[in-house]
Amino acid sequence: MAPGLLSFLRSVYDLETIDTRLTTPSSVPYSAKSAAIADKGRNKKDDKRSASPQAAQTSPSRWLTPEFLLYYFLLSFIIPSMFWIAYSVSRPSDPRYHKYEHLLSDGWIPGRKIDVSDPQYSLLRENFGAMAALLVVHPLLRKAWEYVSNSGRSGSETRLTAEAAEERKRQRVSFDFVFALVFLVVLHGFSATKVLLILGINHKIATLLPRKYVPVATWVFNIGILLSNEIFQGYKFRNIALFFSEPQPRVESLVSGHSSLVQLGEWLDSYGGLMSRWEVLFNITVLRLISFNLDYYWSVDQRSGSPIEVRLLFSISPNPRVATDAPKKKQLDPANLSDRDRVSIPAPAEDFSFRNYVAYAIYAPLYLTGPILTFNDYMSQQRYRSPTIDTGRTLRYGLRFLVIALCMELVLHFDYVSAISKASPEWGSYTPAQVSMLSFFNLHIIWLKLLLPWRFFRLWSLVDGIDPPENLVRCVSNNFSTLSFWRSWHRSYNRWLLRYIYIPLGGANFRTYRDAARSVATYLMVFTFVALWHDINMKLIIWSWLIVLFFLPEITAKYLFPKKKWESRPTVYRMLCCVGAVGNVLMMISANLVGFAVGADGLKEIVEGIFRDYSGLIFLVTACGALFVGVQVMFEIREEERRKGVNLKF
Repeated sequence: MAPGLLSFLRSVYDLETIDTRLTTPSSVPYSAKSAAIADKGRNKKDDKRSASPQAAQTSPSRWLTPEFLLYYFLLSFIIPSMFWIAYSVSRPSDPRYHKYEHLLSDGWIPGRKIDVSDPQYSLLRENFGAMAALLVVHPLLRKAWEYVSNSGRSGSETRLTAEAAEERKRQRVSFDFVFALVFLVVLHGFSATKVLLILGINHKIATLLPRKYVPVATWVFNIGILLSNEIFQGYKFRNIALFFSEPQPRVESLVSGHSSLVQLGEWLDSYGGLMSRWEVLFNITVLRLISFNLDYYWSVDQRSGSPIEVRLLFSISPNPRVATDAPKKKQLDPANLSDRDRVSIPAPAEDFSFRNYVAYAIYAPLYLTGPILTFNDYMSQQRYRSPTIDTGRTLRYGLRFLVIALCMELVLHFDYVSAISKASPEWGSYTPAQVSMLSFFNLHIIWLKLLLPWRFFRLWSLVDGIDPPENLVRCVSNNFSTLSFWRSWHRSYNRWLLRYIYIPLGGANFRTYRDAARSVATYLMVFTFVALWHDINMKLIIWSWLIVLFFLPEITAKYLFPKKKWESRPTVYRMLCCVGAVGNVLMMISANLVGFAVGADGLKEIVEGIFRDYSGLIFLVTACGALFVGVQVMFEIREEERRKGVNLKF
């Protein structure tokens, strides 16, 4: 392979290609990091001076040690075996094939059908062409809008005067507002009025209520919207008409009028746009509504002076975005704020207008699935194009998306795990190895079907000049810590939860029993909200509580086995951590199977199948051994990142 091509492929899978936030501390503006990377001519002395503390504290590389050579040998058998087991039960020759064959569709690989029985992925696959067209047309329409506006400014400028920045914001927000209204009507038809009504009420809560009631009213209203959307299934116009059209026998004319009202409701329902069930994906918009209200609420305390000229010292408190100490004067470059500053520095008071609010809440590239961007961050990037927006990086990101899409297609052509699980299988007819691999690959398909829309819509946003956080940072198979897993899974949502729920509730502290009890209660509140936000059913509530339960062993182990006490025996400590990590992986697989795959009853059948006889126990021991090897590789991947000066918390 040519060196240039190899270098390009490495850059496609570089951490910076996914998200520059992974390689730049949140408190450091990106340009400082990018300048250091671009300076290829710096000498070794400069390298040592600029090296991070994490890089200096790392262990020597283990990639070519005898220990890891043994791991490579074992993995050369383990990984193909895993794929073969899932493939072997997906062949037409399998005696259970006829039970789920009707769920398969014709594939584009000769001799293979494809499993698109998952409705989410099927919808994405069917509409991929229209989505790709939007990715091209939307930025072109913005360019046309800017051209007609005759601003005289280039959208690619990163350093603008304050006046030019305001003009850039005005142009971009005006386009987003107009496009949002059209986008809503095309997507939801007449139901767009319902979305705008909800947005209007939420905006009034933030701007008209006495300030002390805003947080409580915001949470009550938006959680109420989540529940009522589910209960009333999007508030059909016909049902609304029926509510106001109870028959009154004494007045025949009114009965006739009521009948016409119901007919009008049915006619309005018949024009539901491309997505008549608007409420299904409205949950993501609820997060933006809460973000707007609370960003506005916290901004009131920082109205004295320019927020760009005053850098506030934050502390963890019930109101984390308000300074608890005297403000510290620090001149900031508004065109090159750090990621943390874009989120925490409040937008000016005039930015909290209804037009800007609608443009943010219905921002087309992120409206349906996210990633989630806070209101402060959105307005900051509307004024100044983020230095992280780079054409080359965006193209590499798009190429990576296409590779992932191809990977999903290949998996669905050869492993029919989704169709098997939907066909009410008799798990007892499968061996423990088959059951485990079907469950394992089911989780990977869930990961891929979420990764694809998140990556696509983030790509659309990057092309449009807005850089939201990446949602899925690590492969689902590259996680060994329960706590770290939730930092990297739906990462923009995790950041949202930290800012608006976790830190205001006081965070977590396990130093005393009282603090530990309060911290567990905090975790329970956070993950109960996560479950309700996803969907209102008992399966997800159980899933959320299992997640909190599975946090406790890892937290306890960190206190019982502190790293400092094992500094003289790093290898022994690494082995102990790996044993604990294997347990973590098993618990995470179990929790996610309950929440997103087979449910509690299905997991019970799987566990019973594994412990039915000695063959199941032998498989369990073998699987734990394979996970042990895999976790050791995960440890070394993170150690290699630290050697390069990158220290991720996941």
